[in-house]
Amino acid sequence: MGAAMRRIQAGSALSAFGLGFTVPYLYVYVAQVLDLGATTAGIVLAVFAMAALVVLPFSGRAIDRRGPLPVLLVAAVLASLGALGMGLSGSVPAAVGSAALLGAGTAVMQPALATMIVWCSEPTTRTRSFAMQFFLQNLGLGVGGLIGGQLVDVNRPGSFLLLFSIEAAMFLVLGAIVMTVRMPGSPALQDTRPAGSAKGGVRALLGHKAMVQLCVLGFVLFFACYGQFESGLAAYGTEAAGIEPSTLGIALAANTAVIVVAQFVVLRFVERRRRTRVIAAVGLIWAVAWVIAGYAGLGHGSQAMATAAFVSTYALFGLGEAMLSPTVAPLVADLAPESMVGQYNSAFALVKQLALAVGPAVGGPMGAALHGPYIVTFVLFSLGITFLAVRLGKQLTPAQNHPWLAARTSRVVAQHLPEKESVPA
Repeated sequence: MGAAMRRIQAGSALSAFGLGFTVPYLYVYVAQVLDLGATTAGIVLAVFAMAALVVLPFSGRAIDRRGPLPVLLVAAVLASLGALGMGLSGSVPAAVGSAALLGAGTAVMQPALATMIVWCSEPTTRTRSFAMQFFLQNLGLGVGGLIGGQLVDVNRPGSFLLLFSIEAAMFLVLGAIVMTVRMPGSPALQDTRPAGSAKGGVRALLGHKAMVQLCVLGFVLFFACYGQFESGLAAYGTEAAGIEPSTLGIALAANTAVIVVAQFVVLRFVERRRRTRVIAAVGLIWAVAWVIAGYAGLGHGSQAMATAAFVSTYALFGLGEAMLSPTVAPLVADLAPESMVGQYNSAFALVKQLALAVGPAVGGPMGAALHGPYIVTFVLFSLGITFLAVRLGKQLTPAQNHPWLAARTSRVVAQHLPEKESVPA
């Protein structure tokens, strides 16, 4: 890993650390510490999510025209101002405005960082680069949430100001780190992807059949997993399985632990397989996870068995996430024309954000009241992941679907090319 990539990964981990510091406690802060009520807290969280939906459609074109570095710097400053403003908020307009800045800034960071990784990597190293980013981000989120939980105190508003100030500082540190990165520039990628025009915009992206199918697959992936973690699945666990709220924290910790432990164990397996087959396998693993969740809430075992099954569900989700991280993001990059990497990354980030918005709205009420239909629905969604992945595989070239084998084959062919005989002048 080169120096530029190490700095990008370090900055990515620090930004995740800052988010982990505050996001889990945002609702409590607005509703209880600022005493603005549950309704205002819900509005603040909604604005935080909606801001991402507003800015992501425009961020991709800016990344491709200006480069990911200046866009990332602007996003880091906006996020830092939003975090500091949240810590200093005392009214509804201040909290809502700060949430908008924080949500917009953190949303744009992701496609900008992803584009920087693409520019600083090659197809043969991209899989490991994205796996490392996912590993460090989860580690940063977990450590940030753990330390933040020890510092916060509802009875001491100053403890939340400290948290938001640290988060603001982390975003500025991210900006300072990436300013030291010497970007090679996207022309270095001309040999790895077909040339394209940034002027194509949304129309060109929608005309790319493989990318459209990947976006549909991505929506189902995020809707069936990430969109259920803290909403539908949590509601189902507490209502149907009788899970204690403290056990939800254990389940989320198990999810993070599996990701951290399994990431590099599964990487060697994943990078030598077709990407769509890996995604299809994740669909099957998650289907099993939902069946186990069904046993936790609908079975007639003991409470201890139900708790163990519920925690196992989150652990299996973590295994699937570890398999997806070196698979989906590099595939988005390899599908993108050289001049539209930022737009492709932003489009996929927008799909993810939509799934994270729709997931809780659909899963929350179902998980709380319709226990059987909830499990059946998401078992079917998980099997749908497998179906869509197999279908996508028919649209991809060998280099896109199995870059490790394609690179190995090209090296073998190059080594066995016959040398031309020299002809005397």
